[in-house]
Amino acid sequence: MFIAIILRMYRLIYKSRSIGPVDWELVNQIISSSEAQNSQDNITGVLLATDSHFLQVIEGEFEELNNLFMRIARDTQHDNVQLISFACIESRLFGGWVMHGIGLFDFNAELSQQLIDKWGEEDGGVRFPVQEWQALALINDIRNAQNQSKGAD
Repeated sequence: MFIAIILRMYRLIYKSRSIGPVDWELVNQIISSSEAQNSQDNITGVLLATDSHFLQVIEGEFEELNNLFMRIARDTQHDNVQLISFACIESRLFGGWVMHGIGLFDFNAELSQQLIDKWGEEDGGVRFPVQEWQALALINDIRNAQNQSKGAD
């Protein structure tokens, strides 16, 4: 008798406020500390950061994702952790990234203003949405802007 084991994939999105100022050093530190464990646990995703907030999308199997989120929620580098979504998915959106960091504080003034005009402002930076589709749309807007700027070079 053959029993097929179907591993369901999940996507978790949360946002939080940093305890201190956010810069590339902190973002790189977070990415570096998560890469090995994420690779081992088959977790992929993206971390967005403004000067004061994080928005993270992580994808993987239920148990590993849940355990990671519990560690994230206990991390003292941030507070006001808000779970935006935890849902079963058919496929990954960020399969190529064990963890990718995007610092919105490093964008040019024109792009930053465009994102603020569309998504709102929070503490001088882009406001991270609290609905799943909006969070994913924001990431898509950023990807498109980055692709356009690469094409202009």
